[in-house]
Amino acid sequence: MGHDHGHPHDHGHDHGHDHGHDGDAEGTWRDGRVEDPLSVSRRAFLTRAAVVAGAAAGAGVLGVGAAAAAPGGGPGGPGGPGGPGGRPQPTNPWSGGSRFLAGDHHIHTQYSPDAQYPIETQVAKAQQYGLSWVVITDHGGTAHQKFSIDQITPNIEAARSAHPSLLVYQGLEWNIPGAEHATVFLPPGRNTVDILKAFEAAYDGSVLADQKKIARATSADGEPFALDALRYLDQQVTGGRTEIALMFANHPARRGIDSPHEIRGWRDTAPRVAVGMEGAPGHQAAGIPLTAQGPGKARGYYDFAPTVDSFAGYAPTALENPYRTYGGFDWMTAKVGGLWDSLLAEGLPWWITSTSDSHQVWQDTLAPGTQDFASTGSRGAPVDTGAPITTYGDFWPGYYSSTLVAAPSRRYVDVMRGLQSGQVVAVHGRLVDGLDVRVRASRGDGDRRGVTLGGRTWVRRGGDVRLDVTIDLPAGPNASGAVPRLAKVDLISGPVTGRSADQDALSAPRTTVVKTFDVSGSAGGRRVRLDFTFSGVQESFYLRLRGSDGNQLDAAGNPLQDVTGNEDPFADLWFYANPVFVDVLP
Repeated sequence: MGHDHGHPHDHGHDHGHDHGHDGDAEGTWRDGRVEDPLSVSRRAFLTRAAVVAGAAAGAGVLGVGAAAAAPGGGPGGPGGPGGPGGRPQPTNPWSGGSRFLAGDHHIHTQYSPDAQYPIETQVAKAQQYGLSWVVITDHGGTAHQKFSIDQITPNIEAARSAHPSLLVYQGLEWNIPGAEHATVFLPPGRNTVDILKAFEAAYDGSVLADQKKIARATSADGEPFALDALRYLDQQVTGGRTEIALMFANHPARRGIDSPHEIRGWRDTAPRVAVGMEGAPGHQAAGIPLTAQGPGKARGYYDFAPTVDSFAGYAPTALENPYRTYGGFDWMTAKVGGLWDSLLAEGLPWWITSTSDSHQVWQDTLAPGTQDFASTGSRGAPVDTGAPITTYGDFWPGYYSSTLVAAPSRRYVDVMRGLQSGQVVAVHGRLVDGLDVRVRASRGDGDRRGVTLGGRTWVRRGGDVRLDVTIDLPAGPNASGAVPRLAKVDLISGPVTGRSADQDALSAPRTTVVKTFDVSGSAGGRRVRLDFTFSGVQESFYLRLRGSDGNQLDAAGNPLQDVTGNEDPFADLWFYANPVFVDVLP
């Protein structure tokens, strides 16, 4: 798959796409093509939704909850709907024709109490650094719900009009009751703002804590509210008020308060809404050392220690610290056989992304405005100090982190469907521009067409499964001015063992690196092609890929734990691709 990533040094945009902007912006609340099937007051709708959600909790929403509870169920899960002759229907069939669209689902503005930029600034910078889609995710809370959303909405509309080739989603960074933060967003539509307002008022952890309904935003008594919140979002889809809604858990290991059972609970409660987590957090400039005029902090601001609300199983040792990043990626993702793999070993989808979490950009000259956020929901216009500020730990959207999504078009729902289906690669520093993955049975005893990232295919027991990979190397320099060089690619695989009896399981001990491809000799080329055959397959399994520039590795080829206050993020680059599942049939 190609990568439509128009860096300032690479003018390779494919401007032949239909961006869907004819008059009004495609899919916005001003678009007459968007239907509004439920024209009811928010209070009346919430009352009805609560009744429906209660019933759905027992029966599963449209069968999705029930299906996901059994091995082989759920969207994109094992054993999808049967095809001809009772054979499984593969998901995400390989076509070789999709293009990757680079984006960022975690961006803050002056409508967050700890950020400063106008929405227009963030959107313009995202376009400058080659992104095709962004999500504005200001922090949830009482002031945001009361004041900010109504100010954000027209700003987003203006940004869409000013940048018609860039998709600008409206969302929020949800304070998950009992846990960390998450991106929640919807496509543009007449009900989008009302849904976000109602969701935040009823289910944001900070709001609930302010109302004394839970002890703290992160205390365990908030966990049931988080599940109710996801049921509510799912019901908006079921009721036709929005075509799709997505949630990604942000910086999941940063404070250790996203326990394994909570992550499983989110996924299982609303599998078409809660679809993944940040495999790599933002704030990647935070680790730049003081000697390089950097903040001298931990990469990603991952410098926390266990607290009263942290999961006890995340116990730092002298050799391993879950509260730190590894090659810029969250420990849950970076550890082979770790928490992410324990989720995938259950045979159920859980995808990863990479974002900027942009609040305040390293060496920018702007400082926050002076407006009182608590009473207005905005910090006001930023103030130019005239001098670079070295204590900021962020990059602009697209400058360093990208979430590449395979989608058939640049339309709002299509990009969200790509995210929902796991056709996603998390990339740092433009290490790769695209990744075409095809997994299929290599003989006539299974699915010969094959599937791509996030997909599921099948083979008869004892058959062979072939993996073919084409990697698009960078067509130009990254934002640091250098062309990164991919040195190695790891093929990681483990068996699908079914649902874990322990909901706090955090390891998959049989998951390993089965092959490391040395691609260091590919410098100067545009593409790298790799292949591998799993021979005589006896049990269902999954596979995933990661790659590195090879600059910072341990003896086993894994990423090193990042050193607090001494990390140049451009000197340690990785990509992680989402998995493919293979079911074995008798």
